[in-house]
Formats: sequence, structure tokens, C-alpha cells
Amino acid sequence: MEEPLRQTAKNDYQAMYSPLGSLIRRQPVTVPLDATVRQAIRIMDEKRIGSIIVADADGRLPLGIFTLRDLLHRVALPGCTLDLPIASVMTAGVITVKPQTTAYQAALIMGRRGLRHLLVVDEDGNLIGIVSQNDLFALQRTGVNDVTGNIREARDLAALQGCSRDIRSMASTMLGQGVAADQLTHLISTLNDLLTLRIIELTHDEFDLPQVKWCWVALGSEGRYEQTLSTDQDNGIIFDPDGRDVEALRKSLLPFAESVNRKLDACDFPLCKGGIMAGNPEWCLSLDEWRARFAKWIQSPEPKALLNASIFFDFRPLYGDEELSHELRDWLLGTAGKATLFLRLMTENALQCQPPLGLIRDFTYDNNKDFPHTIDLKMYGSRPFVDAARIFSLANGVAMTGTAQRLRGAAEATNLGADIEAMIDGFYFIQQLRLRHQQDLAADDAGANRINPDELNELDRLILKEAFKQARKLQDKLRLDYRL
Repeated sequence: MEEPLRQTAKNDYQAMYSPLGSLIRRQPVTVPLDATVRQAIRIMDEKRIGSIIVADADGRLPLGIFTLRDLLHRVALPGCTLDLPIASVMTAGVITVKPQTTAYQAALIMGRRGLRHLLVVDEDGNLIGIVSQNDLFALQRTGVNDVTGNIREARDLAALQGCSRDIRSMASTMLGQGVAADQLTHLISTLNDLLTLRIIELTHDEFDLPQVKWCWVALGSEGRYEQTLSTDQDNGIIFDPDGRDVEALRKSLLPFAESVNRKLDACDFPLCKGGIMAGNPEWCLSLDEWRARFAKWIQSPEPKALLNASIFFDFRPLYGDEELSHELRDWLLGTAGKATLFLRLMTENALQCQPPLGLIRDFTYDNNKDFPHTIDLKMYGSRPFVDAARIFSLANGVAMTGTAQRLRGAAEATNLGADIEAMIDGFYFIQQLRLRHQQDLAADDAGANRINPDELNELDRLILKEAFKQARKLQDKLRLDYRL
């Protein structure tokens, strides 16, 4: 029975990693705004559905949603007539998502807002379909639904710390069940997102923040949806001063950001040793300041600038006004794609981190005194893939931040073709080894990413060697593109 259960878990998580557009199985059922409740529930009964979308006359623009819950609380219990117009009892202001939104991301939105349905629309806002909580939480058997519910209901730091332990415990269980690294790292990041969101929400209530647009952004591995069981926090804030004094706004945001950083630390996300956190005034910047900072790195690519690029260019919005993040991303792609010298120097920097393959022995070692005869799977395993994917994405205008998504997005432009999937498999095998090694370690253990390959079984050593070869192929492609 163990193998079928493991396969079921893999299938469940593969589905949750899929874009919503691939999960929609039928056309959405709609009624016009002037329909009555009676007409709506008659259609719901005929179609055997628990909700119906209220749309414009063409049935394309969603205006609201009416569910069985609305029928109970807004019609039946108040004793209203079924001839009421549906517009008077529907839930308006519906939350919409795009078809490329993954099921995990949709689950995060539902968990954060306490929603049961999301409407999927195209780029023009036209209705494509609907996904429900039941569609997404086929994962109940593994406890994801319970964890997200506990996070949403947490009211204090002690409860949040319990949720953090639950995330790690559940991830360890799933790792033992054979859930693949791509689904698992994405899930860990998504649940960590939800925990961070709850911390931000609770902390927000403790401060009188300025009435301006601002956005909390995730950076580094969290920005790429690639967090493992051992990770610190990398984050920042983008704000729009809207004509107000920038320095005064920063000072009013920093105490709030510092409080969030401390709470994250208490929940086993250690403070970043390099200070890359929203509570640091260096990384709590206006949109114009972020543009200027990125422009300086791109135009004057010194070693520190290249190091910063490896962390900050992986940003994505987590809380607040997401348009600030999207605007910065659009500007960055337009600017970096033309900066040939910067991309060349980024490539030179990336090529300094060679996969640890030996000419005679299978592997080479970096002579670390504290961890002899070991390989740093983060530095020399994951990083070559991550760095190459970042460069390809910047050069080819790929807006996504995940390593696999970046590689696939740039596949055609880079002429890597079918080799891309082998490279992605190599990347995720290394991630799987990292997760397995971290399973029984503390979050801040110095050796969390180091393994002794002699302790691996023969098959894992062989696959690890092949994974490093895929990383070397990526670097060979970079070397060819930039003539290095």
C-alpha cells in the first residue's frame, strides 16, 4: 500500500503546482444581473453546482457570485422572497486571478482572505472559469488545509510559532512520503508566505502606518518559491511617497518592518546576517529609489553589485500594493535586457562557482575545515542553476522568478530545447538531497547544505554526478553566449 499512497501524494502535489487554467474542466455557469434568486437556484439545481456567477449581459464580465451559503444566510434565514433580484444578495467585489496562477498561489489567496471561490479571468478581465476551495484542497489528507486554517486563525506569536513548527513537521512527513522537491519547495514557500502574511497583518494592527501605497517583497529563495527546511529571511519594502517626504515615510515604516523581522526570527526564520531585511533602511525604499539602486548596480557592476543582483533580482510581491512590485519588475526587465556589459559580468561571476566535478575522482571538495570531505549543495549545487536561469531571464525578458520557470521561459531563446527538462531535473535532484539532509537539522545549522557524497548510496552518487553535469552544460551555454 505504501507505493500507491506515495504516488497519490505526488499526483496531488503535481496538480497543486499546475496553473489554474489547466484545472478548469467546464464552462462557467452565469446569470445576468437582473435575474431573480429563484432563477439562479433553479439553474444551480439543474447543473448540480454550489455556486453561480453573476455576470454582465454578455456573460463575460464577472460582477459577483451567489453561493449556497449566500442562499442560507441572505435569503432563507431572513425569510426573504425568492423573487428578489440576485444583485441584492450576491457577493460583489469578487477576487479574480489569471489562468497562469498556480493552484498553490490560489490556495494562498484563499487562505489569506478566507475565501471559498476564486474566479479565473483572462488579461482583458473576461471570465474563464471558477475554482473552489474543494477543488484546491484535495490535499486535506496531508494536513495542508489544517495548517492554513491554523495560520489564518492565529492571534499571537505563540500560535504563529506553533504553525511554523507544523509547517516543518508536515514538510518532513511529505519528504518521507516521496513528494518531489519541486512541489515540496513550492509548498514550503507558499505556507511560509501565508505565515509571513499573518505576521504582517497582526503587526500592521500594532502601528499607525502612513496612508501611502507600499508593498512587502520577498527576496532570494523565497522570491523564487524555492525555500528549503533551512532558510533565513530576505525581504524589503517598496513604497510610493505620492509627493510626500520620502525620509519621513521611511522612518514611519521602519519600526513596523523591524517588528515583522523580529517575529519572523521568533518563528524560525533567522535574521539575515547580511541585513537584507525590510527593517533595514537600506532596503525600505521608494519605487524611484529602488529603480536608482538597480540602475546603479547595472551601470556600475562592481563585485558587491553583482552579489546584490543575485538576491534582489529575485523579488516578488507578498503583501500590499502589488502593482509597485510589478512596475519595478517591468522596468528592470526593460533595463537589464539591454545592459550587455552587466550581463557579461554577471556571467563571469556565475562561472566562478563551478560544479564540483573532478577529472579523476567523481567529486572535488573545497577543503572546509569545519566540514571536511563535504560538498556545499547550495553553493556548488543549486547556485549554478539559479544563477544561469537568472541571467537568461534578464537577457530574454522572462518575468517569472522561479528557476525552473525561468529556464522554460527562456528555452526557445537560448536554443536549449529538450535539454532544459534534464537540467531542471538535475536542479531538483540537488534540492531533494538538500531537503533530505536538512530534515533532522536545526534551521540555522551551519552544515545544513553540506553532504559527504561517500555517505550516499551508489545510485544517488551517480545521479548527483549527472546533475552536476547538467549544471556544467548550463554554464557552457553561458560561456558560449558571452564568449568567455
